[in-house]
Amino acid sequence: MATLKSLRMRINSVKSTQKITSAMKMVAASKLRRAQTQVEAARPYAMRMQRMLAALAANVAGSPTAPAMLVGTGREQTHLLVAITADRGLAGAFNSSVGRATRALALRLAAEGKTVKIIAVGRKGREYLRRDLAHAMVGDFSFAGKRTLEFADAAPVAERIAEMFQRGEFDVCTLIYNRFVSVISQVTTQTRLIPTPLPEAEAEAAGPHAVYEFEPDEETLLARLLPQNLAVQIYGALLESAAGEHGARMTAMDNATRNAGDMINRLSLIYNRTRQANITKELIEIISGAEAV
Repeated sequence: MATLKSLRMRINSVKSTQKITSAMKMVAASKLRRAQTQVEAARPYAMRMQRMLAALAANVAGSPTAPAMLVGTGREQTHLLVAITADRGLAGAFNSSVGRATRALALRLAAEGKTVKIIAVGRKGREYLRRDLAHAMVGDFSFAGKRTLEFADAAPVAERIAEMFQRGEFDVCTLIYNRFVSVISQVTTQTRLIPTPLPEAEAEAAGPHAVYEFEPDEETLLARLLPQNLAVQIYGALLESAAGEHGARMTAMDNATRNAGDMINRLSLIYNRTRQANITKELIEIISGAEAV
């Protein structure tokens, strides 16, 4: 049976941990509000960018001079996976969910005879994927220490992907990240970056739509907008991941605080019972000694 001293030490230790988790929950809640505001501000721009690309691509999708970033290389042999995670842990299954999704996709593609390359954005994703897929890692990025993500942070990632594509190092690029839904919900999402997906193009073509005249021509505009769209999509994914990280950490720290409270109650109950048992034992010894005299 544990001694009263050891029980007091455990209770004090758990109380200290509870204070830390409670403070981390409040910090995560504060950061979440700012990150959620950024996400909500960035989403309309990304949607408008997709609509503009859909309108442009409708006229050049079948052209032999269409940009390769729009129509692809015509092959699907080499796949580049871009996994976006956080730089810190203590966020429940937030990071491991992206790691598992990336690992499962990489193994499935490898089983089909495809070549897989991986770029990890975030230290936790890099550490997770290096365990089994170190041979496929071709780059990593980290934004540790940055309080607020900016569009300039996404530019180096987009430039690296664009350079690799121009050198013919891959055929298809897929982005894997956690999309922010709510404080308690982050959905692991896979989005194709190259060839550029244009899901709204068919929907617009099915019904009445405006006819646009572009100056300069569509190919020139697409050559400028496609790399820009690549950076926009990555920036949006970074913001979604950041908001999801703070939401997941807030939930994880709230659960940890509750669990610490439950543990303190259990330990306090054991402490009181042990203390009462010791008092009863001492009284029995005193009474027995008095009777013996």
